[in-house]
Amino acid sequence: MASKQGDLALLNEPVAQKLLNSTIPARLAYNWSDGTPRVQPMWFHWNGEQIVMASPPNAPKLKVLSQNAKVALTIDDKDFPYKVLLVRGTVQVEVVQGMVPEYVASAKRYLGEEGSKGFLEWYGGMFPEENVRITVRPQWVGLIDMETRFPSAFEAAM
Repeated sequence: MASKQGDLALLNEPVAQKLLNSTIPARLAYNWSDGTPRVQPMWFHWNGEQIVMASPPNAPKLKVLSQNAKVALTIDDKDFPYKVLLVRGTVQVEVVQGMVPEYVASAKRYLGEEGSKGFLEWYGGMFPEENVRITVRPQWVGLIDMETRFPSAFEAAM
């Protein structure tokens, strides 16, 4: 039986796995301190349990992510039939020494082995001492493939 929207088992579906291993940025959504929404496209690394991102230690988003741990993110492609992975979860923010290992892995995935070398050298030169590891532990997962899984309004009308 197919998993229902909200079920973490959706992360194991082939469409979800393709998106989790793609070079499409995740779009991280959170609320700013004044309550207004923000969305930040970010490189990510899927470790099988968490979506891991990285940030320079002086990024403004870190203040609110440390205070309000509830976030949402999407990973979606641009070709029809559209594929969309929706995740809601809790974020954890952790300062690490040097480069976040998952950021290095994501740079290699997004830019290739050769392309990532120069980029990581450049990035590491700006932020050599500390970086911030941002992990999202999924608590709710949705999947849309516009073939077998549709947005809820479509599902209701079918």
